Amino acid sequence: MKLLMRLVVNAIALAAAAWLLSDITVSGTSTTRRIVTLVVVAAIFGLVNAVVKPLATILSLPFIVLTLGLLIFVINALMLLLTSWISDGLNIPFEVEGFGTALIGALIITVVSWLVNVILPDKLEAG
Repeated sequence: MKLLMRLVVNAIALAAAAWLLSDITVSGTSTTRRIVTLVVVAAIFGLVNAVVKPLATILSLPFIVLTLGLLIFVINALMLLLTSWISDGLNIPFEVEGFGTALIGALIITVVSWLVNVILPDKLEAG
């Protein structure tokens, strides 16, 4: 259930970034198709953040300390660009245009994810 909630939160955050930034596009012929695209991209984004981001963070730890943590924003932007690249390879209509857009989009995704996680309950009651 927790995995499903993370997927929904990521999809909402990606939708917000696409809505706020014209250079992040989610294409589709219908609203249902766009929602499915967002869920699939959220799954890819979650996998990238679960597998690649920890490795990138560990390898760049000295530079993260040196920049007082600001390099984390760059790593988040790169994860969003990687998600866009993987989506393009899988013919999923999700695209991020450029590093600047990815940086702002990653900030939006972070803030929206945090807000949605604050609103949602921590634990869902199991029957």
